[in-house]
Amino acid sequence: MQPVILAEKPSQAKAYAEAFTVKSRHKTHIELARSQLFPQGAIITWGIGHLVELKEPKAYDARWNRWTLGSLPILPDRYEFQIAKGKYAQFQAVKKFILGANVVINACDIDREGSNIFYSIFNQTGARNKTIKRLWINSLEIDEIRKGFMNLQDNRKDLLLYEEAKARQISDWLVGMNGSRLYTLLLKAKGYEQVFPIGRVQSPTVYLVYERQKEIETFVSEPFFEAEAQFKAENGIYKGKAKVRMNKREELVELLNKHAIRPDSPGVINSVQQKDKRIPPPQLHSLSSLQATANRLWKMSPANALKTAQKLYEKKLVTYPRTDSRHITTSEFAYLVEQVADYQQLIQQPFPIHSSQPKKRYVDNAKVQEHYAIIPTKKVPTEAALAKLPPNERKLYEEILRTTLAMFHTDYLYTETKVTTEVNHLPFFTTGKTERDIGWKALFPKAKKEKDDSLPPLRQNEQVQSKIGIHEGKTTPPKPYTEGQLITLMKTCGKFVEAQEETEILKEVEGLGTEATRSGIIETIKKHGYIQVNKNIVSITDKGRILCEAIEGSLLASPSMTAKWETYLRKIGNGDGAADYFLNNIAKFIDSLIQNVPKQIEAASFQVQSIPSTAKAPKRNVAVATCPACQKGSIVTRKGFYGCTAYKDGCKQTFPGIFLKKKVTPTQVKLLCTKGQTNIIKGFVAKSGKKFNAALKLEAGKLVLDFANSAQESPTK
Repeated sequence: MQPVILAEKPSQAKAYAEAFTVKSRHKTHIELARSQLFPQGAIITWGIGHLVELKEPKAYDARWNRWTLGSLPILPDRYEFQIAKGKYAQFQAVKKFILGANVVINACDIDREGSNIFYSIFNQTGARNKTIKRLWINSLEIDEIRKGFMNLQDNRKDLLLYEEAKARQISDWLVGMNGSRLYTLLLKAKGYEQVFPIGRVQSPTVYLVYERQKEIETFVSEPFFEAEAQFKAENGIYKGKAKVRMNKREELVELLNKHAIRPDSPGVINSVQQKDKRIPPPQLHSLSSLQATANRLWKMSPANALKTAQKLYEKKLVTYPRTDSRHITTSEFAYLVEQVADYQQLIQQPFPIHSSQPKKRYVDNAKVQEHYAIIPTKKVPTEAALAKLPPNERKLYEEILRTTLAMFHTDYLYTETKVTTEVNHLPFFTTGKTERDIGWKALFPKAKKEKDDSLPPLRQNEQVQSKIGIHEGKTTPPKPYTEGQLITLMKTCGKFVEAQEETEILKEVEGLGTEATRSGIIETIKKHGYIQVNKNIVSITDKGRILCEAIEGSLLASPSMTAKWETYLRKIGNGDGAADYFLNNIAKFIDSLIQNVPKQIEAASFQVQSIPSTAKAPKRNVAVATCPACQKGSIVTRKGFYGCTAYKDGCKQTFPGIFLKKKVTPTQVKLLCTKGQTNIIKGFVAKSGKKFNAALKLEAGKLVLDFANSAQESPTK
């Protein structure tokens, strides 16, 4: 019987097929011809991502169809799956092939989500007693694919990853279903009409942005005064600064007077200390370091960086991108060292190889688990092929290529010079840097903002002329995060590290989400309207602020708690943890939320009084109804209002787009035109800020409020 190979998506299936002889191609599968590896041939079929998903709450209990506080918690006794909407035909094809095979090969992505996709589909087919093998490769090159199929693994590790992924999926479902309803309903009671999605990883990520925004907003800038000098020595000019910072100008003037220092008081160089320093080439890229670099250099969003790296992977130019490793094994190093000259030619930067022996900083078999760092594959594109790559793909490929080549280059060498210049016994300090060998930095374009820190030749006891002055400055607030910094922040779980040479995680710490999910989480909280990104700067929205004020003090605001959950999930994947134990803790957490959140929200004070409706503005120039005033023109949608098409003939009938802070919809305008009155509309806001419900009536071409059937009085009465 033919073995069945299940790929995660059609593009992956196509790449596998290219490594063999294809017998026929079909809408749902590819049939491979007989070969030494597949004597009976083989069927390659695919998912379209997730073909199977968790059922909605209402499928378990009709009470869970409506959003009410009384129906919480949503905790099914067992979790059931269903075929995802719009994917029935592909699932049926996959099911037929799996049921008809003895051997099924999991060829989905080599991470826990790939394991989840495979087993959720496999289990949904009802298949039993099948031999399951796992394809585990880090490159889609033909040689690597063939080698992978010749050395298929058993599914022991795969099953553990599936248990981890399923526990993650169910826990996210539980927190999302319960938390979103709980917070949405309680915040609605406070007058906020929008849906507030809650996520196990999303919510603490939003809170990190909120915390930084609070730091910026509450920061009080204070003036400071420093003594600065420009010194003229025999061989040139240099600057110095005294290590004193005063809050008041008078205090600094007093200090300078104490030392009898005038603006032109001469100085003497007290000491010149030089120290040779070196910076080794950067580590190889993990996904998060690549995302942070792409964001810093080109303001590329982390999601776009992942998407671009995935395209390069599918073009067989780079290795598997969803990796948290910054090391490779001796096997990868062997092919890289053989092809250094070819890689150098691609960027037109030849250099002598400093060392062809692997160094532990880059090559360490013990530090490579499922995946190694992102590096170029053995496939070296022609210069013409490289030139044809879309700009983002070329930028990212060259960044990966240059970082890999740097491993074979020399260290960056410089001399740090520290100078102390005394003026009437008040020391002024200067630090300079002189490059001795640019080394690996020659591979990277020099940043435009890099300043020249070199100093002229100076000697001890040299007399210098001075220009001494007082510099007035102000303390500055912390800067908002960029998207790249937010990715790093999520990985370090709040311990943000910003190295000058590169963004490098200096030690292993627990993080929010995984390498594969972080950029998706940022995109999700953007979509929910919790954060916005403008010119690469991340800021909290009014909706995000309300959420954070609501979750403040709860575990949903705690990145460290969420990181501990993520750590336990990894334990499940390693066979050291139990999914039941994890999900029981999640259930306890949800019970705790239901018990405590109502009191927290009742006691919370919210800065934002209301948030605008998320309803999309109607398309312009769409006819809504015949004009009630002239009966000739039509009332159509305009930008911010509704107006009559016969306005050139003198008709002045209009309707506002927003009335008392409530959007007026095309349906409501149609009712006004045809019946003279709308149904009850909820959420008008009076000048006092009080919310109320009322209908709208059209009287003499103007809108008036009608409280006849609204069960409440006019807030103005």
